[in-house]
Amino acid sequence: MATTHRRPTNLLVLAALLVLTLAPSVAGASATPAEPATGSLPLVIGHRGASGYRPEHTLASYQLAIELGADYIEPDLVSTKDHQLVARHENNIAETTDVASHPEFADRKTTKTVDGVAVTGWFTEDFTLAELRTLRAKERLPALRPANTAFDGLYQIPTLQEVIDLAKRYHVGIYPETKHPTYFRSIGLPLEGPLVATLRANGYRGPDAPVFIQSFEVGNLKRLNRLTDLPLVQLIDEVGRPYDFVVSGDPRTYKDLVTPAGLAEIATYADGIGPSKNLIVPRDAAGNLQEPTSLVGDAHRAGLVVHPWTFRRENNFLPADFRQGNPASPFYLLATGDFPAELRLFYRLGVDGLFSDNADVAVAVRHDLFSS
Repeated sequence: MATTHRRPTNLLVLAALLVLTLAPSVAGASATPAEPATGSLPLVIGHRGASGYRPEHTLASYQLAIELGADYIEPDLVSTKDHQLVARHENNIAETTDVASHPEFADRKTTKTVDGVAVTGWFTEDFTLAELRTLRAKERLPALRPANTAFDGLYQIPTLQEVIDLAKRYHVGIYPETKHPTYFRSIGLPLEGPLVATLRANGYRGPDAPVFIQSFEVGNLKRLNRLTDLPLVQLIDEVGRPYDFVVSGDPRTYKDLVTPAGLAEIATYADGIGPSKNLIVPRDAAGNLQEPTSLVGDAHRAGLVVHPWTFRRENNFLPADFRQGNPASPFYLLATGDFPAELRLFYRLGVDGLFSDNADVAVAVRHDLFSS
């Protein structure tokens, strides 16, 4: 599909919004929830599944996210040596699998340059799918989430097809991200073709299908826009620039993409943006919340939905305003802060959905705000 402008996406959640007045406003946000651009309840996207409770990107993590009420589950996609798409946060699997304990793969440890950064470890593109299936997943953040290590060694690396099968069984959507698409294309393992072919083979077609495809790169999404009419989302980091811009010499940064002109261009090839939440409500150097920016409204005026990331319950990830407990405690950063307050803030600002490691809390706060 080659389009010059994409229409806003229907989010498939048909419950009407009802306005409640609850807690006082925070950082300039109204106490009255703003209606998302779609007029539907904001989506809860299970970030890498239920990664607050299980090792990320495992079928157990995805299933738990579904059981906790997530509307969509998110697999990050990388390629194997035999061009199969699997769910991993990075193609370097040193921190998310037990590969280091497999002597048969010791000689595959290497250093590569991925998106301009030298990385040492074991990489999915050096393993066939059959070889990857002999590994087991482990918690990526064991210091912050020690309880999740109880599940280390139990789960395989899932394929995209397995994630789709799970999602269809439970009637939820999928939200795949193409990881390092320029890098994978450079080594002869492009992600776009296998992704679109797999989605098409599973009946995902058209702008109302329960799928969003996301990427931090621009050229990748433009290529996908020519291949499919499924909804596309431009991910936007707080700093830096898309790696394909680095390769092509394009001087623009992510901050250029969130200007009105940048958003208008995104609307020519995508249906939404997935910004860092700090681009919506910035923080100062001490981690305190500042006044919200105009990004949500600007994106809506450009016809784009807004799905910020990432919402997590631990003090380590929360703004200083919402941290709870004794800062002198060695467990302070691991402790659960006032996570519902952060969620309420962003729901009230009118986001159309959000990515969370803790789907249960995001769903509960949504219900509290928007139920009659």
